[in-house]
Amino acid sequence: MNFQPLANRVLIEREEEVTTTASGIIIPDNAKEKPLQGKVLAVGPDAKEEGISEGDTVVFGKYAGTEIVLDDKEYLILNSDEILGILK
Repeated sequence: MNFQPLANRVLIEREEEVTTTASGIIIPDNAKEKPLQGKVLAVGPDAKEEGISEGDTVVFGKYAGTEIVLDDKEYLILNSDEILGILK
């Protein structure tokens, strides 16, 4: 993949969805919600100044960002102000 976000945008790969509950119940595909956290793969120059770097795990809002497909894989492009926080 060769993608460089511009300005304050960030390229995110969503984390894998949980398929079972703690008690072992399997969650069907149609009942799953998309995860609200992911790993930062690429960062625009303005977002780097805000403290976001590649490899960070971030939390974002449910309806934030724009979904794109690169190399047959789904990614999310967010503005840095749509990121709610960084998990440490």
